[in-house]
Amino acid sequence: MASKIALVLFICVLPAMVTAIRHEKNPFSVKGRVFCDPCRATFETSATTYIAAEVILQCTDRVTNEVVYTKKGFTDSTGTYMIDVNEDHKDQVCDAKLVNSNHPTCNEATPGRDQARVILTGYNGIASTERFANAMGYMTQEVASGCADVLRQYQEFDEEI
Repeated sequence: MASKIALVLFICVLPAMVTAIRHEKNPFSVKGRVFCDPCRATFETSATTYIAAEVILQCTDRVTNEVVYTKKGFTDSTGTYMIDVNEDHKDQVCDAKLVNSNHPTCNEATPGRDQARVILTGYNGIASTERFANAMGYMTQEVASGCADVLRQYQEFDEEI
């Protein structure tokens, strides 16, 4: 009888103990893209390219607004970045933010597209550990040739609706 009780405890309690003490290496992976807007449209168009840039993930305390976590990241050749986060930030507000463009002529942050909110908690019903941030962007100083045609396509689409 005692051996059956020990077996039941072993089967039920041991897995729970292992799960409780196991440390997840990377509970979240934040992914996003950085674009260059040569038309200064403030959104992605068919003329948009994706660029190398530096980004930062910054979390602030929800009550005091004090920065409590930061981690830098860099895009690859496709303008994609991935930042691994090792802990849950359930009581914090986290944003991916533009830091620096590596593009010589596309380095003016697009207003309203210079940061993206990211939810970094497992206590919100989202089963996946991947978090996708909205694309952030830079603009060129001058509007590129051909942009009038690109933007005209959007105007024609609006008139059809």
